[in-house]
Amino acid sequence: MYKTILRPILFLFDPEKVHYFTFSLIRFLSKIPFVSSLFRSYYQLNDVRLERKLFGLTFKNPVGLAAGFDKNAVLYNELADFGFGFIEIGTVTPKGQEGNPKKRLFRLKEDQGIINRMGFNNHGLEAVIKQLKKNKHKVIIGGNIGKNTQTLPENYTADYLECFQELHPFVDYFVLNVSCPNVSSHAKLNDKDYLISLITACQKVNQTFKIKKPILLKIAPDLNDHQLDEIIELVAETKIDGVIASNTSTSREGLKVSKERLQQIGNGGLSGQPIKNQSTRVIKYLSENSQKAFPIIGVGGIHSEQDALEKLKAGADLIQIYTGFVYEGPSLIKRINKAILNQL
Repeated sequence: MYKTILRPILFLFDPEKVHYFTFSLIRFLSKIPFVSSLFRSYYQLNDVRLERKLFGLTFKNPVGLAAGFDKNAVLYNELADFGFGFIEIGTVTPKGQEGNPKKRLFRLKEDQGIINRMGFNNHGLEAVIKQLKKNKHKVIIGGNIGKNTQTLPENYTADYLECFQELHPFVDYFVLNVSCPNVSSHAKLNDKDYLISLITACQKVNQTFKIKKPILLKIAPDLNDHQLDEIIELVAETKIDGVIASNTSTSREGLKVSKERLQQIGNGGLSGQPIKNQSTRVIKYLSENSQKAFPIIGVGGIHSEQDALEKLKAGADLIQIYTGFVYEGPSLIKRINKAILNQL
């Protein structure tokens, strides 16, 4: 029903407006008695064989929702009814910010992709914490954190640490988002020495809490082999808990959409089917060349059961969807989990 009726209607309208309309619709429907339980009975697949134990956490299944969908933690309780094993909120910055000027979200229907240059638009730390206090503990929650656009380079780490410190009681794991192509000073955030400094600083804060939270690093799909080797060295040196591979891409290679359309859209991060192979390559490289030394969450271009199984076969321990969720609808989660069970 989603792909034949709902999606064609939704895709007639501006993607960002549709995003917020969909949020309002799900929230409204979930308030109707018995609708949440109907969602759970239709979309969830509960089987102990799907459980994954990583970072000291037990994920009820390996299919998560990637960051960027529920930036402000306003819908995670309702989204949990669709069967996700975990949901990542954010990217959260210390202060709320508008992000980049609109229009900044574009569908590539021919390619089953999305280009965005949102620019870490979010309501800020205080607003997100207010929402996380409403947690009904249906699902594991990850906190994806970043810096404010106006923050000076010498204060980048302070932004991350503020988010880390304040969100710590409210999320189950953290993701340091240093690979988004839509933020300033992208080069510094990918410098190995800086990353070691940032990770070490977050780990020191983590040690001040009675319960330590896992810390993961989200990397770009555009990294070459030398850069991926540096990531492996970085993980070994810092003992960070894992890697998320990958974020959106700046590449435009192999797209079906016209060059004129791409020029109209301009810059931004590409997600969805066009980056599937890039993401899988990064996962496979990291897994094989590190001898599976650390957990990997695979994300990028998962639109089908086969796409998900490819990521897992390449070395991902868990997977996340976002663009695939937009194009395929909520049934994708259950379909993937069924396929995983069939592989056992």
